[in-house]
Amino acid sequence: MTVSVMIVDDHPIWRDGVARDLAEHDFDVKATAPDGESAIRIARAVRPDVVLMDINLGDTSGVDATRAITNELPDTRVLVLSASGEHNDVLQAVKAGASGYLVKSASVAELVDAVRRTAEGDPVFTAGLAGMVLGEYRRMADSPDMGDPPPRLTERETEVLRLVAKGLTAKQIADRLVISHRTVENHVQSTLRKLQLHNRVELARYAIEHGLDRDF
Repeated sequence: MTVSVMIVDDHPIWRDGVARDLAEHDFDVKATAPDGESAIRIARAVRPDVVLMDINLGDTSGVDATRAITNELPDTRVLVLSASGEHNDVLQAVKAGASGYLVKSASVAELVDAVRRTAEGDPVFTAGLAGMVLGEYRRMADSPDMGDPPPRLTERETEVLRLVAKGLTAKQIADRLVISHRTVENHVQSTLRKLQLHNRVELARYAIEHGLDRDF
């Protein structure tokens, strides 16, 4: 299945270059946008599978645009593509609903792989950033006692959720549990619906807050 993409960046040369690179790798580049406000408006119209979002935009920030898009379009995933790898920028983007965070120094091959994996539902981060995000969630979870996970999750769903919290991809979870990739996806989607969450980053945060990343 062809993955549809929208690219949001206020630098036209960079924006057009990324669009060209993705089109050459068989992505359907539905649209581009130069700022946050137009990104929100165009995303509502074209409903892409993945939005590549810069966070340093002129008017409405990429973080605000990410929040609006992920809230309104639950089937659209946002992958941040930014020059900044600063701790606060990454955390703000993830809290706003971004499924992943890639720095602009990434190669074309890394970008292509990241967009494909984001469309499949995997959280994708430049090396080192995933550990930072999970570490922050663990730090936040160390203060209040969040209690036990709700009993409405099945044993297998909880097992998959534990591995999501460990940062494993769907393929790695499938290999670990000796089940198919599709079965993992079904469990993840079922858990997201039950917990009323939008993506695997939120799912990992939930699992960590409930201690499911420990003693496994």
